[in-house]
Amino acid sequence: MSFAYQPTCEIKALKARAKLYQQLRQFFAERDVLEVETPVLSQAGVTDVHLASVQATRHVQGKQQTHYLQTSPEFAMKRLLASGSGAIYQICKVFRDDEHGRKHNSEFTMLEWYRPEFSLKDLMLEVTDLLNVVVAERFGEVRPTILSYKHAFQDRLDLNPLQATLKELKDAAHRVGLNIDLGHDRLAYIDLLFSHMVEPSLGFDTPVFLTDFPPEMASLAKVKMDEDGEQVAARFELYIEGLELANAYDELIDAEVLRSRFIADNAEREQLGLHIMPIDEFLLAALPNMPECSGIALGIDRLLMVIQNQMKLEKVISFPADVS
Repeated sequence: MSFAYQPTCEIKALKARAKLYQQLRQFFAERDVLEVETPVLSQAGVTDVHLASVQATRHVQGKQQTHYLQTSPEFAMKRLLASGSGAIYQICKVFRDDEHGRKHNSEFTMLEWYRPEFSLKDLMLEVTDLLNVVVAERFGEVRPTILSYKHAFQDRLDLNPLQATLKELKDAAHRVGLNIDLGHDRLAYIDLLFSHMVEPSLGFDTPVFLTDFPPEMASLAKVKMDEDGEQVAARFELYIEGLELANAYDELIDAEVLRSRFIADNAEREQLGLHIMPIDEFLLAALPNMPECSGIALGIDRLLMVIQNQMKLEKVISFPADVS
């Protein structure tokens, strides 16, 4: 049996990646943001029911333990913030089990950074500055627009996702030809409609910051009231040409609220027959000492897809999971 050993991307893609890393490091150095490194393996993993961690067995002081490859360096970086690190960033490998496709690979590269005392608006301005460094050759100067999740949903489906009933969401899905039975999972129907009917149209004229998500999607973000007095998650995502590139939070620093979210996640995991994840007690112990801050995770590989005008992730990485 013969094997094709060549990378799935061209050599020019490797050079584009190297150039991007240089640009990113210079960008953060000029802003006095410290580059850090944290472990890839951890005793605890993410509890989010929509993410599956890759498990690994290793021995610690002679004792065999199950640990987890990081889906994000977030938990460890927040421990550094709580220890007085100041503004920090990291470029690292992250892993999400069984994620493969045109814009997914189970191993990918993430840029994550945290800005103490930054609001989400401050972070949007910094992301805009970063885009105008790394995508300038393709687009020239970009000026992202801001659009709320609710208004994006209403514009395309004439439905307010913050108020819509399960029946209204099911009816909307059937109306646009998404005849998928998701049971009584209201949030799953919102996500289905968003991913098929809203997301693909975002960020074609100019990059879009999508803000104010449904509160059930808060994850590790704070919850606030929007201009209409409706409860929303204090977070934004960045879209260019229908591709989600980044996810940012006004970071939740209330340990008890976060613990309750972790417990609720694990309860849902148990109900769905998923693996129950150990809760990161180190993170919860750190949160009372963590400064108010905003943080963002940006997918390097997807950013390279945009920079190089590629439609498939395999064109910007050397060896995807099926050939590595």
